[in-house]
Amino acid sequence: MLAFLFTDLTVFLTHPLGWLFIAFNLWMLVDAFRREEWMWVAFIILFPLLNAVLYYFLVYRAAPSLPARGFELPGQHDRDRIAELEKQILLLDKAHHHSELGDIHFQHGKFKLAEQSYLRALERDPRDIDTRSHLGQCLLRQGRAREARDYLEDVCVENPKHDYGHSLMALAEARAALGDADGAIAVWEQVVSQHSHARARVQLAELLAAKGQTERARQLADEVMAEDKVAPGYQRKQEQPWVARAKKLAKLLAKR
Repeated sequence: MLAFLFTDLTVFLTHPLGWLFIAFNLWMLVDAFRREEWMWVAFIILFPLLNAVLYYFLVYRAAPSLPARGFELPGQHDRDRIAELEKQILLLDKAHHHSELGDIHFQHGKFKLAEQSYLRALERDPRDIDTRSHLGQCLLRQGRAREARDYLEDVCVENPKHDYGHSLMALAEARAALGDADGAIAVWEQVVSQHSHARARVQLAELLAAKGQTERARQLADEVMAEDKVAPGYQRKQEQPWVARAKKLAKLLAKR
């Protein structure tokens, strides 16, 4: 049928499956543009049938959703684990099962579902530091910075190095969202003194630039762009949103 459809464009466009095929390809093509997957963009345009399907399974389903990009939790999570966790919750109802399920939902940008899982986990283990931190980050992604700050400050007082600096970064973002620029800068400085996260250096640079500290802001942005050139592929892909912001900031600072 596909061979027949492609031999006659008119027949292809008038066939119901033809329009479904076009819609699916446009969906994958737009998603590839948004993720800046330029190699896949070229492949989908040149060989749409095969590569749109491959892109769906290898990139679209496997990657974090766009709302979550740049804010990933440490570690990797598999969607196939959801069904297994739900069975374990029915049988055992352990706090760590709820928390892990929350992490998976978080990783895929399903923040409301993640929040519900974290709250269930805390009902069973109120002092679990990972769950409290991840719930704070989840609330922050939903625009509930004040609630998030309370959880995150508690976590960071207990362990300032928790989650390789991710909890501190979320705390800095919560303070910035609440208008506490100086408090956010203080936390960002703490993060960059211990870690090399592009997420931290870019947001610190943006706040410093807003305060007129252009030289330090330019230095931080340049560091992010320089390290991106030699970083391994998986890291470059993970930090791409922050590198893009660093480049944008560097252009703005160059005009001053």
